[in-house]
Amino acid sequence: MTTNDFSKMMQDMMGNFPVDTKAMQDMFKTQAALSERMSKVVLEAAEKSADVSGKWTKQTLSKIGEVSTVKGEPVEYTKSMTDFASASAEIAAEHMAAFAEIAKRVQMDTVELMLAAGKDLSAEATAAVQKATSDVTAAAKKAGEEVAAATKKATASAK
Repeated sequence: MTTNDFSKMMQDMMGNFPVDTKAMQDMFKTQAALSERMSKVVLEAAEKSADVSGKWTKQTLSKIGEVSTVKGEPVEYTKSMTDFASASAEIAAEHMAAFAEIAKRVQMDTVELMLAAGKDLSAEATAAVQKATSDVTAAAKKAGEEVAAATKKATASAK
């Protein structure tokens, strides 16, 4: 058996091992779909957070307007500041709860997406492995037959 015969046999053998590009495309599409859904979750959360922040700012500005008005007695300034501090604490608690709800929703949506993606990827991986196993087994059998034939031919030529 010459070097060229061996090289040809190896090229033929490697050419018989299949590469399943469809499985790779399907996996890419699944990953792209997951990224799209995750982006929607993130963008929705960002929009809701911006709404909460805007509302919080407006409420705070309306309350501080009352503090900045001219008062008739010095004690009224103290009362105005106390009222502002109390209102600010209430507003902060309300809006922090709203942010917590947004975070909770993002967490739930993310878990749902990851579970769904895990199922999709698992099913695709199982199908790809089964197909690859079948294809590799067939290719290995064919390659084995080619090696046996080449060996037989080389042995016959050597005699």
